[in-house]
Amino acid sequence: MKTYRVGGSVRDELLGLDVQDHDWVVVGADPAEMARQGFKPVGADFPVFLHPQTHEEYALARTERKTGPGYKGFAFHAAPDVTLEDDLRRRDLTINAMARAEDGTLIDPHGGEHDLRAGILRHVSDAFAEDPVRILRVARFAARFGFSVATETMALMHRMVAAGEADALVPERVWQELSRGLMEQEPSRMLAVLRECGALARALPEIDATFDLPEVPEKLASRVDRAASRGHALPVRYSLLVLDVPAQAAESLAQRVNAPSDCRTLAIVALRDRELFASAATLDAETTLALLERADAFRRPERLEHLIQVAECDGPAQNREPRDALLRAAQAARAVDAGAVARENPEDIPGAVRRARLVAIADLQK
Repeated sequence: MKTYRVGGSVRDELLGLDVQDHDWVVVGADPAEMARQGFKPVGADFPVFLHPQTHEEYALARTERKTGPGYKGFAFHAAPDVTLEDDLRRRDLTINAMARAEDGTLIDPHGGEHDLRAGILRHVSDAFAEDPVRILRVARFAARFGFSVATETMALMHRMVAAGEADALVPERVWQELSRGLMEQEPSRMLAVLRECGALARALPEIDATFDLPEVPEKLASRVDRAASRGHALPVRYSLLVLDVPAQAAESLAQRVNAPSDCRTLAIVALRDRELFASAATLDAETTLALLERADAFRRPERLEHLIQVAECDGPAQNREPRDALLRAAQAARAVDAGAVARENPEDIPGAVRRARLVAIADLQK
């Protein structure tokens, strides 16, 4: 029984990045042996165990055989005779197919270290084509590391899309990889890779359609990358992604991939009031208050902040006038003593509070 550290932790270590989690592969053991060593079994698809002290995951070395379409159509074989090389051969990219032995030796049968240094994402074998999720993962890694995709890997992804493999992607996995990709350092690289291999049209057709609009691809890349550089939250980045998508299509996209409600709601408001947020510094008091109300700014101040961030990433970076105008207006409206207004106008409390907020904003704009 031998244990090896594998995958992302080895990759990130070679890149000089902080390693948060470790994945381990065990060679020469079976489930009974793992149980005797005190490991706790988890998962139903293949033998994975939790270490009795560290609780890190240890998987038995395994091979895979394609049995059907999509990413679930696999049969796994895990046995003591499966070698480390067998296990590494089934992995997606060379940079993820390296291992560290217990004595620290790097095991790199597919040239992953070379590709890391060259900044290349290259598939390990033609088995890559058996799992369409790997197309999304390649795009996400391009966004994370800024690496280029090897010519032969891009050609393989093209063939996978043409063969209909990308059509088997389920919404949950599309959202999982999309949301992770949006949170990487350069989200535009993910979109560019998916567009180049044709997968964007299959997985996110609403976004793909915007690439045919004049100037949109460059602007889209600029704003999502700007949001990434500023560390904005996922709802902000998602809203910027769909900002040029027609409202009905954006809603269909959100429903299909089951986007979380915070992402979906922010995108709807950002789309609907895009022009108003951009020109907030010139709006009259009534329009400003209506905008704040639609943003639910008084109950959810964080949503207003997110909407302002969307507007800032969408427009000139140096223009802070809309932000300042909206924040001042919201502050003035929140300063209204709703309790006192209610006591003076018990017959129409909501209307009286709104009128008081309107006056506060109008006084501010004088």
